[in-house]
Formats: sequence, structure tokens, C-alpha cells
Amino acid sequence: MKKVYLDNAATTPMAPEVFEAMVPYMKEHFGNPSSTHSFGRKTKNGIEMARKQISEYLNANAGEIIFTSGGTEADNMALQCAVNDLGVTRIITSTIEHHAVVHTAEKIQEQNPNVIVEFVYLKPDGNIDLNHLETLLKDSTPTLVSLMHGNNEIGNLLPLQKVSQLCRTYNAYFHSDTVQTMGHYKFDLKELDIDFITCAAHKFHGPKGVGFLYINKSLPIKQMITGGAQERNHRGGTENLYGIIGLAKAMELAHDDIEGHQNHVQSLKDYMKAQLKEIDANVKFNGEQDPEKSLYTVLNVCFPLSDSNSMMLFSLDINGVAASGGSACSSGSNKGSHVLASLEGSEYCNAIRFSFSRYTTKEEIDFALTKVRSCTELLTTV
Repeated sequence: MKKVYLDNAATTPMAPEVFEAMVPYMKEHFGNPSSTHSFGRKTKNGIEMARKQISEYLNANAGEIIFTSGGTEADNMALQCAVNDLGVTRIITSTIEHHAVVHTAEKIQEQNPNVIVEFVYLKPDGNIDLNHLETLLKDSTPTLVSLMHGNNEIGNLLPLQKVSQLCRTYNAYFHSDTVQTMGHYKFDLKELDIDFITCAAHKFHGPKGVGFLYINKSLPIKQMITGGAQERNHRGGTENLYGIIGLAKAMELAHDDIEGHQNHVQSLKDYMKAQLKEIDANVKFNGEQDPEKSLYTVLNVCFPLSDSNSMMLFSLDINGVAASGGSACSSGSNKGSHVLASLEGSEYCNAIRFSFSRYTTKEEIDFALTKVRSCTELLTTV
């Protein structure tokens, strides 16, 4: 049976070129990067060349890139270091952030009574209320603002430049979870005045288990994981050598034609939206719908509540279409999507997230649409 994968916001298939770049560091170049002999120097050089390559794509300094196990660790590190090293006693975030941020902020507050967590208001479409954010920032409490660039469930994009300027106006630090946008959009970190951003390689056809935290060079951040001087003395432990090599290669591939990827995937998203309305005129879409303000990789579909649509996600899976009801990191939870729960009217629909990559084809979209139609018709007759 043919299978179509439309859950790229959860993870993407590894690019063949990434795998090929990693193989020599699995088979031949195996030395510990901390060793001073030729085997160690070879792998240390591979890591530092990867760091330099990534920093050039972001217009950052190489020393500002700290490799991690992925986006969750990077988010944790940013919040913990802001409190431990920068004197932050308030974290401003939102209820639709990834759990790597929300749960971490709540845990910090639980463990440190001097730290408070405040949630900025949301607009009905899930966008951040920047007026309320400014109101919160007028309080002079030492603050970290942590707001994601691209929401992993509904696709809303945060205006990073505006939020950055607000934070600087009121002397707040700014962290943004950029896991869904890294490798999909260009970043100029010399122009964008931000303190922390994050990356997970597997969101743009790299390997799982590796990412990075960008830390602005002006920040006096201390070591978070002790036990070694790796990663500029910020994160002890032997580096994920071949993961880092794969991350750099995935970043290279992403930037080879980033505008072409954007145009290709946006056209698929637009096509699917139009065809879904043809199947059911009552279908709506969650989140921001302006292409300039929404991830081109994510389409969150609001199917009207009905006996048929309540089984849609399961039926699609049985029929060879992989999609999602929300964040992959919440799988196994029976609480539903915390993101959709924060949106007005979400209780009146059955939401399915379709997410695309540069490898997604129109033929795959047509196959998925056929299954949506047949699932609807079949379940309606049961």
C-alpha cells in the first residue's frame, strides 16, 4: 500500500546527502575530539568547521553556536542560564509555546520562589498581543521574554524584529524557539538583536539528537552541563560528532535554494487548502492565514465536528496518510492540544495538522486529498 508522509513538523526524513556526509565520521574518523593526537585533531577540526559553516549561514560568530542534543535541551539551557547567570526573576511567555519552554518555565518557578512566570495575551487567531507584551515589559523586573518564532501546531509566525525592539526598549532579554523555522528561513543575527535562538537538525532533513543554542556573545553565560570543557566550556560531554557533521550538511542543503523551497512548499499548501474547501465547504483553518505571517510548512485544518470527522486522523493513517492531531511531543497524552485549547472556537472542530517539506510532491497531496474524501464518505455511511 502506498504511504504518504505529511507530518514534517514532527520530523523530516534525512536527506541522502546528509547521511553520506556522516558516514566517514562513523567509520573512519572516530577519534575523541578532545584527544590531542591526530585522530582527535581530525574530528575536532570537523566539529569546528561545522560550527563555522553554520555561523556563516546565520551571520553570527562561530563561538556563539553551542551544540546540543536538540531543541528541547537548547530551550532548557536558555531559560535556566537566563535565571542562573543573568539575574532574571521573571519569564514572560505564552500558553501556546512548546512544552520545552512552558514546562521548563513552570519548573523553574516551582523550584525558585523568586522567579515568576507571566503569560502574554493571545489574539483570537493565536497571534501574540504585542500591546499586552509591552504593558508587561513596562515593569522593570529583570525579565526574559521567551516566544517561539513559528508555532509548531498552527504555524503562526512571530514578528521577531518587533519583539526584539520591544525587549531592548525595556531592557529585557529575548529568547525565541526557532526550531520550526531554522533551515526554512534566513536569519541575520548581526541584524536581529536577540539573545538566544534554538535549532533541531531533524526538522530540516538532518539527523535526530543534535541541534544548537545560539548565545549572543555579549552574555556572561556559565557552564550548564559540568564534567568537561567541551563546547567552549558551556556544555560538558563528548560531542555528537557525526550528528554535528550531519547538522552542518543539512543546513548547507537548506540554504542552497531556500527561496525555491519556500515557493514549492507554499504552492502545495495553497493547493491543499483550496482542494479541502472543495471537499467540504465548511472546512476552516486554524491560526494565521496570511502567508507572510504563517509557516509555509504547516496547515492546521479544522474539520467540522461530526461522527465521521472524529475518526478522520485514525482513518487517514489506516489508509496510508501520516498526519498529526498536534505536537509529536504530546503523543500519548489524553489532554489534547494545549495550543488549540488556547484558541477561540477550537472546541467546535476536529483539528488535523498536515505539514510539508521540500520533498513533498503534488502527487502526494492528491493522494492525501483522495483519502480525505473517501474517509469522509465512508465514515458518513457507517
